[in-house]
Amino acid sequence: MSNAINWFELPAENFDRAVKFYGQVLATELQPMDFPEMKMAFFPTQNNGIGGCVTHGNGNKPQAEGTLVYLNGGEDLGVPLSRVEMAGGKILMPKTGIGENGFMAIFLDTEGNRVAFHSMN
Repeated sequence: MSNAINWFELPAENFDRAVKFYGQVLATELQPMDFPEMKMAFFPTQNNGIGGCVTHGNGNKPQAEGTLVYLNGGEDLGVPLSRVEMAGGKILMPKTGIGENGFMAIFLDTEGNRVAFHSMN
């Protein structure tokens, strides 16, 4: 096993709002796809890396407790973190040093999911 994680899903009550939020925060475009019973919008990946999506209609509900997904904060997580509140989210923990492991920050997205960023700078 090369990675403990190979996929994640962030549930949304308001799919369009959540897709817009992550597109703004990460300065990217999520790729939407409709299925018979649900909607998904995929985060970009490179070289078959770990992927994930925003989902709606699969029975999952946004959570502010429980599992914490860390998104790649790029070269400096301060950049996407600075967009969180402008996009409608809330910063719960500002950029915080974690020693030789870099930095982390935690936020609530527009749907109420608790999510984190990680970067080395």
